[in-house]
Amino acid sequence: NWNVFHPVNEGQKVVKDVNFNVRRGEIVGFSGLMGAGRTELAMSIFGKSYGKNITGTVIKDGKEVVFKNVKQAIDNGLAYVTEDRKQAGLNLIDNIKRNITLANLEKISNKFGVNDENKEIQIAEDFRKKLNIKSSSILQRTVNLSGGNQQKVVLSKWIFTEPDILILDEPTRGIDVGAKYEIYTIINKLADEGKSVIVISSELPEVLGMCDRVYVMNEGRIVGELDRKDASQESIMKCIMKNGREV
Repeated sequence: NWNVFHPVNEGQKVVKDVNFNVRRGEIVGFSGLMGAGRTELAMSIFGKSYGKNITGTVIKDGKEVVFKNVKQAIDNGLAYVTEDRKQAGLNLIDNIKRNITLANLEKISNKFGVNDENKEIQIAEDFRKKLNIKSSSILQRTVNLSGGNQQKVVLSKWIFTEPDILILDEPTRGIDVGAKYEIYTIINKLADEGKSVIVISSELPEVLGMCDRVYVMNEGRIVGELDRKDASQESIMKCIMKNGREV
């Protein structure tokens, strides 16, 4: 029963009585038209980083959890890869190394809060190799990377927080076909490792090709839930049209 009101126009409800679940090792897709409320739902769950007067319950591993802010969400094993990597996902003027460790500085710092430079270098090099980030070095500024490699840096940052649940908002927007395939491989590997993965995407072939189940959103509500075998472009559009205002 998750409800979220607009952060400025507090009388406007943007997420309406939403209920959904995701299991370990499962990739769950969220489909819908632009403005359906998918990003608002994800951000409001991720430490209430969007919205006002948020109500509802989040249950993780059978227990109710409360994320009052982003830090609490991260500490409880949640990660959110934003749809806008340039504005909200990366510090573009900083290098790859610092961007990768940014969301989990405690892991590379001593008891006095001082970063261990050697540890940071080692971790960044490991991610650069594992995710095949094409760059001159880990000291290259992220602004000079291609879109696909920027997205791999964002993914590295959140994987480094060791999350149980990853919310990926438009994970392949604005990147080339080769990089898309690499991102898909990374996502499937995360699910194979037992992570719960939520994929929000406007590309129907992406949702249909990757996801075990698909939730369809329209005007802030979930209007359909489809298993992989029942999900198609036609069935998703049918859910949207059946529950839209125009019908």
